[in-house]
Amino acid sequence: MFPNENDIIPVTVIIPVKNGASALERCLEPLRQMAAVVVVDSASDDSSVEVARRWGARVLQFRWNGGFPKKRNWILQTYNFTTEWVLFLDADEEVTAEFVRELRQAVTSTEYVGYWINYTNHFQGHLLRFGVTQRKLALFRVGSGYYERIEDTGWSDLDMEVHEHPILDGPVGNLRCRIRHNDYTNLYKFIERHNKYSTWEARRYMARATEGQGTARTLRQHVKYALVESPWLSVLYFLYTYIALGGILDGGAGLHYAIYKATYFFDISQKIKELKRSGFGPLSQLTNPETSEREPAGRG
Repeated sequence: MFPNENDIIPVTVIIPVKNGASALERCLEPLRQMAAVVVVDSASDDSSVEVARRWGARVLQFRWNGGFPKKRNWILQTYNFTTEWVLFLDADEEVTAEFVRELRQAVTSTEYVGYWINYTNHFQGHLLRFGVTQRKLALFRVGSGYYERIEDTGWSDLDMEVHEHPILDGPVGNLRCRIRHNDYTNLYKFIERHNKYSTWEARRYMARATEGQGTARTLRQHVKYALVESPWLSVLYFLYTYIALGGILDGGAGLHYAIYKATYFFDISQKIKELKRSGFGPLSQLTNPETSEREPAGRG
């Protein structure tokens, strides 16, 4: 028996945000059938809080102390959930009617404790139909696990888990329908964000090597960390996403996106080399303390 499509879906949606008002309204509008929607803000100075409250979302403020937990683990540890399932969305993500129907059915299953979700991607005003599929383990049962803990005190300025995956106790499935994802605002923001991500990736890699941090890895993580020190990873990534997976069919936007993502991996390899030369020191060695801001970022 299928659930009634008019029934409230027993899922709490968590939306971490920092100055995300421009995208937040599109994210919130399709969530009317969710049992609860919580926006976790990091002292935004735009209208994010007002937008969230106008759409009936509960707003919580998160102030990071520089250590553990970061934003997503913090809400998992401190919020009093009234639903069995939690779905993490970013402000630049939008669920579709097809996704909501699949979600409604998925949360009635007793087979899985979580689900991998696939995303569409947009760049320079174009929907990218080919290339590497973006996905996250963003839907899971409350209490089934937490995001992996990376001890990055002193070398990260990201207050939210960006690349960390949830470590769940139980089998994980996949949802077929995609969520719309459009994190592209302009090249300045795109490059700035990925510069922060590549710094985090390099320092995370060094922390694993020097401190022996070990958490479960996905297949993609195994491949990435096996090759990340080599500048050839960027070349291989470009050939894989642009040629093997058909990114060339996305025209100019597909070419530009593949180049920027390949450059991202090249930047990681070069920053690792820089860290090895200078020593694995404080974050201030890689950022300008006069211009660096502590703020959360989106997905990489």
